[in-house]
Amino acid sequence: MDFVHHRRLLRVNLWLLFRAIWAEMHLGLEGSSVTDKSEWQGRVGETWAAEWRRTDRSFGQLTERLLARTREFTFDTVLDVGCGAGELSLAIARGRPDVSVTGVDVSPSLVATAQDRGSHMANLAFTCTDAAQWQAGPDQAPDLLVSRHGVMFFDNPPAAFENLARQAQPQASLMFSCFRKPAENPFFTDVLRLLPSAPPPPDPDAPGPFAFADRDHVIPILRAGGWENIVFEAFDFPMVTGAGEDPIEDAVSYFSAIGPAAAATREMDKQARARFLDRVRELAQRNCRDGVVSLSAAAWIVTASKVA
Repeated sequence: MDFVHHRRLLRVNLWLLFRAIWAEMHLGLEGSSVTDKSEWQGRVGETWAAEWRRTDRSFGQLTERLLARTREFTFDTVLDVGCGAGELSLAIARGRPDVSVTGVDVSPSLVATAQDRGSHMANLAFTCTDAAQWQAGPDQAPDLLVSRHGVMFFDNPPAAFENLARQAQPQASLMFSCFRKPAENPFFTDVLRLLPSAPPPPDPDAPGPFAFADRDHVIPILRAGGWENIVFEAFDFPMVTGAGEDPIEDAVSYFSAIGPAAAATREMDKQARARFLDRVRELAQRNCRDGVVSLSAAAWIVTASKVA
């Protein structure tokens, strides 16, 4: 084992020790709302695959910002981490036919959807695997790693980012987006306030949508994984939830299927569900402008470079 790898392994182990101590200190004080790998491999992944058109619409302005920022890098081989139904991979491959793009995701359903969408593109491939264990094949070592909200679900984030650094080319670049804190995301909070009882606050370090909300938490993870020159850009965007002929009912359907309250909605009895959806309908009406329903969302766009 060389000195650099030994130093990175030590940083990973120290980070895990800190997390274990933190969890022990806070045990019983906070609830959790976790979307982990097993959920993406099952029901959540299947739902998002079926709803890929609406999820891509939701993140549309964020996708455009990520694409714009790819112009800051020089690259020939891209890895899209947690690629979902493939929107970011597809957009990069379309715009750069001379570049090889690989998307990886743990959800068989999402990967199947991405493969179907990209079947006509020779410079694009999708693989169902965990990026934390992904191994670059011949000519696959990326010089740019990207992710649109796909890196917050690792069981062991420092080890995952260390694996990605190990697979990447020397001087590779990393760029990903993630949600900022819940209080900055009305897309989540405005809907969750409508529930009959508020869900417990999530463990801020557990895998899930807000696992990377605190940049002071993210920086040591990336450093432990072998990344440096870490920069955060705050990016706010409208999360589109309803459009088309009846944007209000489209938004109600969205929040019933894939929004932040979808799981709670499924567990309600018929009357409670009807009352809740009426409140969602009123929320959609208040946030409908020019035939589009949207709620504000707040993200980080994080960039870094592989430690030399």
